Formats: sequence, C-alpha cells, structure tokens
Amino acid sequence: MSTPIRAGARWLTPFTVAWLAIWTVQLTPVQLLLPLQLDAAEDDWIAGVVSSGLVLGVGGLAGIIAGPVAGALSDRAPAGRRRRRPWALAGAWLTALCLLATGVSSGPWAVGAAWTGVSVGVAVASAAFTAMIADQLPPTQRGAASAAIGSSQAVGVVVGVGLVVLLGLDVIQGYLLLAGAIAVIGTGAAVLLPDPPAAERQRPGASRDARAISLRDRDFAWMLAGRLVTNIGNALGTALFLFFLLHGLGQSTTEAQDNLLLLIVVYTVFVVIASVVTGIVSDRTGNRRGLTVLAAVVQAASGVVIAISPALETTLIAAALMGLGYGAFSTVGLAFAADLLPHEQDHARDLGIVNVTAALGQLIGPVLGAGLVALVGGFWLDFAAAAVLSLAGALLTAMARGSRRSPASRSPAAARR
Repeated sequence: MSTPIRAGARWLTPFTVAWLAIWTVQLTPVQLLLPLQLDAAEDDWIAGVVSSGLVLGVGGLAGIIAGPVAGALSDRAPAGRRRRRPWALAGAWLTALCLLATGVSSGPWAVGAAWTGVSVGVAVASAAFTAMIADQLPPTQRGAASAAIGSSQAVGVVVGVGLVVLLGLDVIQGYLLLAGAIAVIGTGAAVLLPDPPAAERQRPGASRDARAISLRDRDFAWMLAGRLVTNIGNALGTALFLFFLLHGLGQSTTEAQDNLLLLIVVYTVFVVIASVVTGIVSDRTGNRRGLTVLAAVVQAASGVVIAISPALETTLIAAALMGLGYGAFSTVGLAFAADLLPHEQDHARDLGIVNVTAALGQLIGPVLGAGLVALVGGFWLDFAAAAVLSLAGALLTAMARGSRRSPASRSPAAARR
C-alpha cells in the first residue's frame, strides 16, 4: 500500500479553496436562488415549498448516482494515468455550464432539469477531491482536511448569499457569478493539487474479495446509516429557512433575505468553530465516534428550540446550535469514514458512497420537509422531525465500532499497513 506523507500549506490551501467554491455554488442556490425562482403567490405559497422540495430531491437523486459512479471509474484509471484530476475538471465545468442553464430557466420542470446537471457536476467534482484525503494524507491529518471541508461548507453559504444580497444581484446575475467561480477555482485547484499517476497495484482487482462491496463491512455500514439519517435531519432544519421566514414568521421578501443572511452568518461562525476544534481534537485523541455522536445530539437540540418557540430570536439560537452540531458532525464524521474505508483500491468509490449520504439527505430532507409543511400547514412538524432524525443518526453512528485506523490507537506506520 502507499505511504502518505504529511501535507503542508501548498496542499491544504488549494484543497480548502476548492471546497469553498464547491459549497458556495451548491448551497447558495439551495438557500436563496432556487426559492426565489420557485416561490409562488402568497395565497398558494405551499405550492412553492413543494416545487422547491421536488427540484432539490430530483437533483439529489442524480448526485447520489453520479458520485459513486464517478469515483469507481476514477479508481479504475489505467496504470500511468491520472485518477482524480480529470474528474475534478469535468465536474467543475459541468457544474458551471448547468448553473448558467439554471439561471435562465423558468418553471419547476426547466429549473429542475438544469439543477439536476448542477448536482451531477458537484457530485463528480466532490468524489474526486474527497478521494485525495484517503489517497494522499496520513490518518493524523484526515481530521484537519475534513475540518477544511466542513468549515468551507458554512463559509461558502455566507460568501454566496452575502454577495448576492449585498451586491443586489438578481437571480440570473447570481447564477452567472457562481458559474464563473466554480469554473476558475475548480480548474485552478485541480491543476495545483498533486495527482500521482495510478499504479497497477492501486487498481481494483478482479477477484471477488478485492471487489467486495464495502457495505458488507459492519462498521462502515453503520457509519453510513448514521450519516444519512443525520444529514436528513440537517436538511429538514435548513433547506426551508427562507420559506420559514417568509411564511412562518410573515416577513417581507426584503426582510426575509436580510434575516436569512444573518442566520447564515450565525450558523457559519459556529460551524467554523466546531469544525476546527473537533477536527484537531479528533486527530489528537482518535475518538472520532464519540465526537460524531455528540455532534448529532447537539444538532437535535436546534430542532427542539425552533419547534417549541418559532421566533426570529429563537431561530438565531437554533442556527447556532445547528452550526455547532453539524460543523462537528460533518468534520469528524468524514474523518471517521476515511478511517473505516475497507479497501485502498476503492477509496474514491467508497468515499463517493460516503458523499452520497449528504446528497441523499438533501434529496429526502426537502421533499419530506415540504410534505410535513403541507400536512400541517406550518413548519413546527418539520423542525420536530429534524430533531428526532438527528437523535436517530446519533444512535446509528454509535453502533459502529471505533476506527480501525485511529491515530490514537495506532502509529502512522501501523495504520498504513
């Protein structure tokens, strides 16, 4: 097996910037642009919520399929060929083109078709960049790299929504800005990050054992189940925020956009704090499972707060708790997943499956949330379900045993054998 060496700023900087761009172009439309495109008249606002949920759901389904497929194909690159860079470039440019198409589309069907292309592009690029963690980093740096991904997720939302709101961009201009960002930054990061040519020993073997489905690994399967359920809980709590401000709290469009930005800033601050702190702690202690379970419980508390007292002030408190919980969960949970990978030859495929849990959460969450809102004519059940599912995710994660390549339990040399 390969022997990863510690990465410095020349590796971590383009890796972090790449993820900042990925999250910005994926989440800015989810939080702001798509709801503005699909919002219906005041007397039929539930139709807008349902349309938004369906569009995000279809896009999530496409990402679920595209991520593992792209990862598996990159794992199978012929010896001497680059494994990750071509897929990172293809994903970035497909995302850019489909963002432009989404911006000029109107109506749920056209917007949904274009957004599906965005989801595929993001999934392909994400699979390539995520695989670099397992390919090139030792276990003692996986928490730090995962922290870069987790903190970039929150910062990306602030950057995207902030630029659109503060610059007064309309929907088409917003999509144009995002398309340019992913094209330039995605290309630059893919070129700057190393991608050693594939060796024959790194390609998946033809035997049944070498190609064993990773879902048969007990710990890996429990971890995936926990990530999926917790991500659904997160999507229930965040995907409909703009609709909640507009129709749950009765705010005007301008006021709701301003308060959405405020909520995202609060969420981001706590995501960054949680990501950095828990990433460092998990690298030093190796207690990835315990930290991941605790993070899901904290996320559950946010749903309880807003379900009990739906007001702007309590929503700010809930956003802080959600940031703490999800920031820690996404960071330590990804490092935990990297430690549990069963087969080196299938890193990209298996991490593509790990990414699918987030994408599937974005598929199920908005659709389920829209259904719950339509069922009761309000948002309380949506946030209550977010709390319940987050607690269920914590329990499922706890079923996975500690990481087999924990930095606390093994030396780096032993972990690579």
